[in-house]
Amino acid sequence: MGQRLCKWFQSTAETQEAAGSRGPACVLCGRVDQDSSILGEMEEHRGFCFHKFCVIFINDLCEDVGDHTGLYFWIKDLILKLREAEQTLCFVCGKRGASITCAEPGCNRSFHLPCASKGECVTQYFGEFRSLCMEHCPQQAVEAAPAQDTTCIICMDPVGDSVSYSTMVCPACQNAWFHRACIQEQAMSAGFRCFQCPVCRDRYTFIMDMRLMGIRIPFRRPTWEDNDAYASLLERHGSCDASICLCPHGREQAEEEGPWQLLLCSSCAAQGTHRCCSNLSHSTTSWECSACAGEDTASSTNSGLPGCHTTSQAPSGPDNFSPGPESSGLSSQRRSDRRRIRPRAQRDEDEPRRH
Repeated sequence: MGQRLCKWFQSTAETQEAAGSRGPACVLCGRVDQDSSILGEMEEHRGFCFHKFCVIFINDLCEDVGDHTGLYFWIKDLILKLREAEQTLCFVCGKRGASITCAEPGCNRSFHLPCASKGECVTQYFGEFRSLCMEHCPQQAVEAAPAQDTTCIICMDPVGDSVSYSTMVCPACQNAWFHRACIQEQAMSAGFRCFQCPVCRDRYTFIMDMRLMGIRIPFRRPTWEDNDAYASLLERHGSCDASICLCPHGREQAEEEGPWQLLLCSSCAAQGTHRCCSNLSHSTTSWECSACAGEDTASSTNSGLPGCHTTSQAPSGPDNFSPGPESSGLSSQRRSDRRRIRPRAQRDEDEPRRH
């Protein structure tokens, strides 16, 4: 039997490679997908290559460890399941090799994991990792219906006129409508730590319902924290943007006080200028760029920075208030503050490892 399975696996792999795909095919579903949100990573054990979740969803194969640190199975049991699958037709695609059977007692519908979505089956990526066919899968317990011309909150395409397998709604607010494929993609990007309703921001009820309905939510940090994709948002602007910078040490020179003290726009903080480059006096404690101040809201005092405006504080007196050091805005910022603030490097684990 093992030799026959190996020959079948080799034939499938050669077919996939001949079609232009790379790598070996999964012995369970026959696909080569390496990093699928539904199938999981490709693994190899004793000459058998398979997707992690193709194995996990096989009925009565994996043993759930008490501390939930992993799922284990015997290779001899996998061979027995493969033998059974060779005689089982997928009710979705009609091909042999269907190794997943509906968890509803008495139901004999079997299918490949990649066929689950097309057959409107629900695969629950938690607990016992159950699979249910379209007749026995859970339904969202909401009475709301989308208004006419309601669009998906994620892709902005129409969602239909009722809750269905492909159209889902947030169970908490019942105002956020979205496609199953769209919310699955968001779950893969956000991870368990940041996954929430796009509208009401509910987490507990939303996550519980989405997992029950077959949405996979990986246990890892969001993908947008990888590779410092948003690191630039944590940087403080630190250069003079005057059309002609007069500082002999360059635009990024910033001193604590004096002519080369760097002032940032008090509204957007995205533009800066040296006092000298914009002819700002020591009494000037705040400055706005032309985009924030507007052409008609302040007078320009800088011939070197066209369109830049300044706001000078009048001398203190009974009717005027001169701000003290704690309220002097951005003018007292030190150059040492011009550092990048990086988020703490932390590697969160994905789903519990399966062996």
